Amino acid sequence: MAHLPTDDLLALDRAHVWHPYGPMPGTVTPYVVESASGVRLRLAQPVEGRTELVDGMSSWWAAVHGYGHPVLDAAVRDQLGRMSHVMFGGLTHEPAVRLAARLVEITPEPLQHVFLADSGSVAVEVAMKMCLQYWQSIGRPAKRRLLTWRGGYHGDTFHPMSVCDPQGGMHHLWGGVLPGQLFAPEPPAGFDAPLDEEYAAQFDALMARHADELAAVIVEPVVQGAGGMRFHSPAYLRMLRELCDRHGVLLVFDEIATGFGRSGALFAADHASVSPDVMCLGKSLTGGYLTMAAALCTSEIADGISKGEMPVLAHGPTFMGNPLAAAVANASIDLLLGQDWQVEVKRIETGLRAGLAGAAELPGVRDVRVLGAIGVVQLDHPVDMVAATAAAAREGVWLRPFRDLIYTMPPYVTGDEDVARIATAVTAAAVAG
Repeated sequence: MAHLPTDDLLALDRAHVWHPYGPMPGTVTPYVVESASGVRLRLAQPVEGRTELVDGMSSWWAAVHGYGHPVLDAAVRDQLGRMSHVMFGGLTHEPAVRLAARLVEITPEPLQHVFLADSGSVAVEVAMKMCLQYWQSIGRPAKRRLLTWRGGYHGDTFHPMSVCDPQGGMHHLWGGVLPGQLFAPEPPAGFDAPLDEEYAAQFDALMARHADELAAVIVEPVVQGAGGMRFHSPAYLRMLRELCDRHGVLLVFDEIATGFGRSGALFAADHASVSPDVMCLGKSLTGGYLTMAAALCTSEIADGISKGEMPVLAHGPTFMGNPLAAAVANASIDLLLGQDWQVEVKRIETGLRAGLAGAAELPGVRDVRVLGAIGVVQLDHPVDMVAATAAAAREGVWLRPFRDLIYTMPPYVTGDEDVARIATAVTAAAVAG
C-alpha cells in the first residue's frame, strides 16, 4: 500500500481521528511517526528542526525495551505463524497458560489466579468486580463501596473513574453519575519519609467508621501516576495491609504503571514486602507491543466467588488471552528478568538525578523528584503543553507534559547520553512551559 503524503495524512487525521484527551477536531497538530527503532521515533517530516526524537515516555510507560527489539519481534512472528487469535471461552492455549503461571511465579504471595484483560482500565474494572462479587458471594452484600486516597488515577472507564481523584483529576464531570466512593487525603509525599502516625490514625478511623460497607481499598503503590506523579513511602503500603486485615477489607494494588521495574523494584509492593489481595498489571506487560493487562487474586477471593450464588466471574473480553499478546508478554518478561534490569533502572535514576538537579532552581518550578526510571519536574502553574513539547523536540526528545507536570519515563535500554539529553529536554520544557 502506498504511503499517504504527510499533509494529506494530517488532513485526514484532523477530519476523522479523535485523539486521547483532545477535542474533535483537534486543535494541536500531532507529530507524524514514520517508524521507531531502539529508543528513537522517526518523524515523517521535521519538527523543530528534528526528524528523530528520543522517546522519553516509553509510549505511555509501556515500551520498556524500546522499539523493534529482535527478541520481541521474533516472539510475535513465531506466534503469528501458529495463530493470531482464538476465543478464550472454552478454549485455552500455551502462551496464555505460560503467562499466567509466570505472573503467579514473580508476583507476591499469595496471588494465585490470573484474569487476562485487554487494557489496564479493564483490569481495574475486573479487580473491582472481583471484590464486590466476593462479598456478595459470601453473604456480605452491604460491602459495596471502595476507599482510596486522593491524587489517584485508575483509568477512564466508569467504575475506575469512580476511584480517581474526584476534584483534581480528569473525571469531575461525572461526579453525579459515578458510584460514590470514599476518599482519604493524599498520602504524605516522599519515598524516604517516615510514616506519619497522625495520618495513619485518621485512615484507621475512616476505615473503622465504614468497615461494614467497605469492599476494598484500592491504591497505586508508591507512585501515583497520571493523578500527579507523586511518590510516597512504602510504609503506607504496610499500613494499608495492616488496616485492611484489621477491619476485614480487601486490598487492591494498581501496579499498571509501576509493575515490571519502573520504580526500582520489580513491583512497587516489593518495596514494602507486602502483598495485596488483588493486583492489576498492564502497560509494560507486553513491552509495549500489544494491548494486554491482568488482574491477579488470591485463592480466598477465587473460592468465594466460585461458591456464590453466581459461581462465575461474569466477565469475558473478546480478545481475552490473545495469543500474540501473551506470547510477546512472555518474551518481554523473560527478556527483563534475564538481565540485570535493576542496574539499568538505577543507572537511569542516577542520570536523571544529575541531569534534573539544576531544574529545582528555575523560576516557576515547585519540585523536582526522581525514583527509579521516573523523573518529574512540577511547576507552580499549569504547563503550556504546546510550548513545552516543542521545547523538548528542539532538544531531540519526545515528552508529553500534562497539568503542572513535565516528566519522563524512558525505556530501560536508554543509554547514558540519551538519558542526559532527556534531562536537558525536561529542563528546557520547564523553562518554556
